[in-house]
Amino acid sequence: MSLSARSDPVAVSVPPAIAAFLPVATPEAWVAQALEALPVLLLDHAACEQKAAATALATLHRYPQHDWLVDRMSRLAREELRHFEQVRALMRRRGVTWRSLSASRYAGGLRAGLRSDEPGRLVDTLLVGALIEARSCERFALLAPHLPEEIGRFYAGLLASESRHFENYLAMARRVADAAEIEGRLAALAATEAELVTRPDPQFRFHSGPPADVAAP
Repeated sequence: MSLSARSDPVAVSVPPAIAAFLPVATPEAWVAQALEALPVLLLDHAACEQKAAATALATLHRYPQHDWLVDRMSRLAREELRHFEQVRALMRRRGVTWRSLSASRYAGGLRAGLRSDEPGRLVDTLLVGALIEARSCERFALLAPHLPEEIGRFYAGLLASESRHFENYLAMARRVADAAEIEGRLAALAATEAELVTRPDPQFRFHSGPPADVAAP
């Protein structure tokens, strides 16, 4: 689908707080590729929502001593599972058959940089969560105006929840670490995130880099 195919575009933009937080913008080549690969986009988006719920449950299981974290992660897991159900329903309406996709390098690449000591690992886990939610929010906003109306409106509707998840992850990190530690860890993790979303990628996924056959600017 071309960028000009929508006659009634959904009017959304990347929230300023998200744009300021992310180290780089998503390359335009990724957006163009996503619009030509809607079935894969939906399939991987559903998988991402499922994994986000699983990650929230794993985090509350690992840190049950923090009531504030357990409460937020429990709510987050339920919301992510609801999004998973919504994407699956959207896929069925559009005739997209479920199939398993290989994972992108994105989340694994970010989590490879987690510290092993505590509470450092918890801080890094929460900051990685903030980065993933912020990137997802940005990509929903970039795609929504150019997608078929049903998908575009759904993605526009996800912006508020993804932005809230981003803010919640940051708020939780600030309960564990001081401003100096967060600033230093974010700088390191964001550098990795920037490399992951700008390095040419041989496979298209929701969090992949630009296509490998398109030169990076």
